Amino acid sequence: MDINALFTDEGLRAFTSTVRDQHVRDAQQYGQIADIVRRRLEQTPIDGDRWMAKKLRAWKVSRQVKAMQKASEEAASKAEALYATYVNEVLELPQRRQLAAARKAERKQGRQAAAGAAVAKSLNKTVTALTGPTEQVPGAVSQARPAEFVAPDNPWNQWPMAAGGEQAPTRTINDYFANGDGR
Repeated sequence: MDINALFTDEGLRAFTSTVRDQHVRDAQQYGQIADIVRRRLEQTPIDGDRWMAKKLRAWKVSRQVKAMQKASEEAASKAEALYATYVNEVLELPQRRQLAAARKAERKQGRQAAAGAAVAKSLNKTVTALTGPTEQVPGAVSQARPAEFVAPDNPWNQWPMAAGGEQAPTRTINDYFANGDGR
């Protein structure tokens, strides 16, 4: 067998097919032999056997041949798995890597486009906010919230009044702590 031919698609396919077919034939033969051995031993009494001794002895012996059958079936499936793994991990790998690199580049371009759109939107908002809306009178200051009006009978007299009303004088720390004396 040429070892270099084994590392080609056709060479490995031929090898695994040959091995698989051999193991499948062996498994079939082992199954037939196990059935023959079991039936023959079930019908052959040995002096001193009790009522289930023949069947138990037949099962014990034929189970060894059944284990050989199972091992051959598993070897046949492993031969197919060898070929599938070789195709997946060796032959198709360069193509999968190229596809992955193309998808990665596409995602990167999409992220860059999204970031560019977000920056453009932010800049547009900034320009709009700095230039102000067209209906605003130049020089006027817009209020974030309406003025609060406090009733004149406010017991605390500390809140500022609305525009044009009286305001309490600004308090200092000395108003709160008598011992401060302005030091």
